[in-house]
Amino acid sequence: MNILISNQSELPIYAQIKEQIKEQILNGQIEEGMVLPSIRKLAKEIGVSVITTTRAYNDLEEEGFITSIQGKGSVVLSKNNEFLKEQYLIRIEEGMTTAVETAKRINMSEQELSKLLQRIWNE
Repeated sequence: MNILISNQSELPIYAQIKEQIKEQILNGQIEEGMVLPSIRKLAKEIGVSVITTTRAYNDLEEEGFITSIQGKGSVVLSKNNEFLKEQYLIRIEEGMTTAVETAKRINMSEQELSKLLQRIWNE
C-alpha cells in the first residue's frame, strides 16, 4: 500500500489517506480480503498520528470499503458489496459521459459510438 501525504493539498490528512486507500481498492491495487496495515503501523509508516489514521479507517468502514474484524484488523470488503458496486457504476457513468460528450463534439453518431464500445468490449 502506497500513501503519499501532501502539505499543499486542500484535503485534510485523514481524507488524503482515505481517498488514496479507496482509489487503490477501486483500481485493484488493494484486493478484496486483504488485511490493511494496523492503524498504528500505518501511522508510523507515513508519519502521522494514530488519531488521523483511525479517522481514515473509520470513514472507509462507514463507506463500506473495509470492515474491522477483531483479532485480524481491517479487511477490504468483497467487490460484491453493494456499495463498492455503486462506486464502480459511478466510475463507468463518468467514463461513458466523457466518451459521449467527446463523440458529440466530433459529430460521431450514436451507432458509431456503440460500435466502438462493442469493439472495445470484445478486445
